[in-house]
Amino acid sequence: MLLVTCITFVAVNYGAPASDNNQFSSKVQITNSIEIMKRKVNFKQNGLTLVGNLFTPENFDEKGHYKTIIVEGSATFVKEQMPELYANRFAAEGFVVLAFDYSYYGESEGKPRQLENPATKLSDLQAAVSYLTSLPYVQTVGMVGVCTSAGNAAYLAAADQRIKAIATVAGYLPEPSLISSLFGEAEVTRRREAAATAKTKFEQTGEETNVTAYSETDQTAANFAPVTGVYDYYLNKTRGAVPEWKNELSVMSWETFQDFDPISKAAAIKVPTMVVHSDGSAFPDQAKKFYSLLNGKKELVWGDGNHFDYYDQPAQVNHAVKNITRFFNENL
Repeated sequence: MLLVTCITFVAVNYGAPASDNNQFSSKVQITNSIEIMKRKVNFKQNGLTLVGNLFTPENFDEKGHYKTIIVEGSATFVKEQMPELYANRFAAEGFVVLAFDYSYYGESEGKPRQLENPATKLSDLQAAVSYLTSLPYVQTVGMVGVCTSAGNAAYLAAADQRIKAIATVAGYLPEPSLISSLFGEAEVTRRREAAATAKTKFEQTGEETNVTAYSETDQTAANFAPVTGVYDYYLNKTRGAVPEWKNELSVMSWETFQDFDPISKAAAIKVPTMVVHSDGSAFPDQAKKFYSLLNGKKELVWGDGNHFDYYDQPAQVNHAVKNITRFFNENL
């Protein structure tokens, strides 16, 4: 553990984390303050060092036993974005929480940088479970996945019996047929070819090929929408455009990310699962399909708001945290 910082957190009404002189500290100030501790931690995955923040609740006792949650976010995210907000909130509810950078992102190791690889993310998450279960105060481990990490949580729950419950929030839950219908087979093929070219270039020269991840003006971006404000979360420094995050995606990602298929994992998930979604979140029919295929105890929680509201807006985050806290207290 490299650093321990104290976070003042309050459970009633909240705002975005306020900055201070310590880059590892954040504060959310309201009323009835709750003291949360945040520790910088690291653990290994196949020789790579992964870096995260471990949040512990008020009056934390290392001799105690705590339900523990891994919280991860959208494609290209870093732990200082939506995972940190949710981690603070769940720690205020009494959970121990880990938010970490996947391989290739943020403070974690791995090259090429900014690579989306579902198989590697699964290995990262299993390494995180191994780390957490080595801690004497961790009783059980669950996962909350926001956006893309909802699908990664599905992969984890289907593969690792150590996970006792999961929850998805505004989940990106695709299958290959969805990608084909969205972009067409010609574009899917073009992206695979671009990935192969980028991979050869990287292997031969070490040079990485990236594109903009989110843009309202750059038509070559991985996620392009010419609608003012649609990507405000990522472009607004008061929201998700934090210094630790890079608005880039490795072109090599298209080799594997287009095959991302959490729908195919749903039937293998036997642990309690909550799906938090809305009509304005990504592909609501996919969320309903994923839910319908689950074979364990499950609960579908339908809210309002758009997809990005579930990253940091009070009403939607409160809605998700309240329901997941109840579900995890009962099932984790």
